[in-house]
Amino acid sequence: MSILVLILSVLLGYALAANVPRSSDCVGTIASLDDVAAAQECSTVNIEGFTVPAGEGFTLSLIDGATVNLQGDVLFGNMSWTGPLFTISGNDITFNGNGHRFDGGGPFYWDGLGSNGGITKPRPMLKIKMSGRFSDLYVVNSPAQTFSVSNPGPLVISSVTVDDSQGDYPNAQSNGLAAGHNTDGFDVSTTDLTIENRSVHNQDDCIAINEGSNIVFTNNVCTGGHGISIGSITSNRTVSGVVISNNHIANEQQAIRIKTDAVATNSSVSNITYSGNTATNLTKFGILIDQSYPSTLGVPGAGVKISNINFIEAESIISVASGADRVAVNCAVGGCLGTWDWSSLTVSGGKAGPINNFTGIEGFSQ
Repeated sequence: MSILVLILSVLLGYALAANVPRSSDCVGTIASLDDVAAAQECSTVNIEGFTVPAGEGFTLSLIDGATVNLQGDVLFGNMSWTGPLFTISGNDITFNGNGHRFDGGGPFYWDGLGSNGGITKPRPMLKIKMSGRFSDLYVVNSPAQTFSVSNPGPLVISSVTVDDSQGDYPNAQSNGLAAGHNTDGFDVSTTDLTIENRSVHNQDDCIAINEGSNIVFTNNVCTGGHGISIGSITSNRTVSGVVISNNHIANEQQAIRIKTDAVATNSSVSNITYSGNTATNLTKFGILIDQSYPSTLGVPGAGVKISNINFIEAESIISVASGADRVAVNCAVGGCLGTWDWSSLTVSGGKAGPINNFTGIEGFSQ
C-alpha cells in the first residue's frame, strides 16, 4: 500500500469516527430490566410501561446530566423481600414522570403492621440518590415507606403524588386495623433539598426529616397520616435550616411534630421556620414537640438540643378535633433552649396541652 493510500485511509477513518455518536449522546429505551445496562449509558433514557419481576429491583445509575422520561406505567411484581423497588442515582439528572404511575402492589403486603412485623415488605419503595429535578410522578400502593432521599447535590422534587389511600381500610390480613402502616411519604436525611407542589395520602408521616440542612417543604398537601415531622432524632444527628411553608394538612394525627429520642445524645434541632401552613381535623395534637420518643409525653431526655423553632411571616392556622391537644411541648430540663417566636400561629378547637420545662415561647398562648 502506498503512503498516499495509507494516509487517505487514516483520514477516512477519522472522518467516519467523527460522525459516530458517542455512547453518551444516544437515546436509550427501557422496556424490561434487560435494557437497563445499555440504556443508562445514554444522555436520554426513555422508560416504557412494563412490569418489574417480583423480587428484583429497578436500578438506574445514570451519567451526569442525563434526562429520564417515563412513557408508561411501571408495576412491581409482588414478593416478600427487602427491596428497594426502584433506585435512581446520578448528578444533575432530570426525571420527567409525565404523570405516569409507579405501582408498588401495596395490598399484597399490607397487614396493618408495616415495617414492624408480618410479611417482609420492600422498603423504601423508591430510593432517590440524584441531584437535579425529579417531577410529575404518580406513586400508588407503597408496600411500606415510599421515598428515601439522600441526594448528593441540590435537588428539587416537584408535582409528585403518593396515593396509599387504599391502605386506610382493613383487609383480611390486618385484624381490623387500617391495612397500610409505616407508609411514610418522604424520609429525608440530606442537604439542599426542596419538595414542592405534591400530595401525599398515607398512614404515617407525610415527611420525616431525620438529618440535614437547607431543606424546604412548601405548597404540599398531606392527608390521612401523622403530619409533617422532624425526627425521630437519634444520637449524633443535626437538623438545621428547615423551612416548612404554605402546606395544607388535613385529617392527620397532628399537623406539625418534632420528636427526639429520649436516650439520644450529641444531637440538635435548630432554626426551623413554619409559615403560612393550614391544618384541619387533627385528631391528637395541633403542634407536638416531644423529647420522650418512642413514648408520647413520657419522660423526656435532654440529649437533643432544640432551639429557634419559629412560626413567623404568614400566619399558620390550625384547627384540631374535639378532645385533641392544641399544643403540647414536652421538654427535658435544659433540652429546649432560647426564645421561640410563635406570633404567627393560631390554633383552635380541642383543649390546651401541656408545656413542660420550657418558658421560651413568645407571642402565643393557648
